[in-house]
Amino acid sequence: MGSLSEFSEAVDGKDPVAALAAVAALRRLLEELEAAHVIEARTRGSSWEAIAAALGVRRQTAHRKHAHRIIDGGS
Repeated sequence: MGSLSEFSEAVDGKDPVAALAAVAALRRLLEELEAAHVIEARTRGSSWEAIAAALGVRRQTAHRKHAHRIIDGGS
């Protein structure tokens, strides 16, 4: 399962277990996308405050979740 249409079909299908598996796969994909964009934002000089605002969370929450992925010499 990888395409958006496959996710959509699984989530809207009649098998609730398949739908739950699709939801879990989407959640993993979203987490990967978020992490990649946070890394890119930090690489380009965005502050933790700006990243947190974009994610709708507090600065500390964004930092706690993502800082371990980033080697930027600071926080």
